Amino acid sequence: MLGRLNHVALAVPDLAAAVAAYRNTLGAEVTEPQALPEHGVTVVFVNVGNTKIELLEPLGEGSPIAAFLDKNPAGGMHHLCYEVADILAARDQLKASGARVLGDGNPKTGAHGKPVLFLHPKDFFGTLIELEQS
Repeated sequence: MLGRLNHVALAVPDLAAAVAAYRNTLGAEVTEPQALPEHGVTVVFVNVGNTKIELLEPLGEGSPIAAFLDKNPAGGMHHLCYEVADILAARDQLKASGARVLGDGNPKTGAHGKPVLFLHPKDFFGTLIELEQS
């Protein structure tokens, strides 16, 4: 079911400072910020060749990233994103196996314009998993 690792997401308290660190200190190629109101975040992607690092900061009062940063003020790893060929088939297989899909179970459009779902971290050893249709 799982394809390649699409990205590792890091929640950051200050997106501009994180971008500066990756671009200026590490010499990385960083995309322009993209607001995703449906997900309550603003994101950038750092291209590292074989995958991407997603830097995300809260957008709006109800952002789930704000709650994460309340517990982790310096930021930290938020989730792993894996590609799947058919997100609906993956969802159905996971649910049949007892895994919990967050939200209403229907894919939302992610930062790459593709359908995404999130899986409950308690079902995957404390790690929030995002699935993105490839």
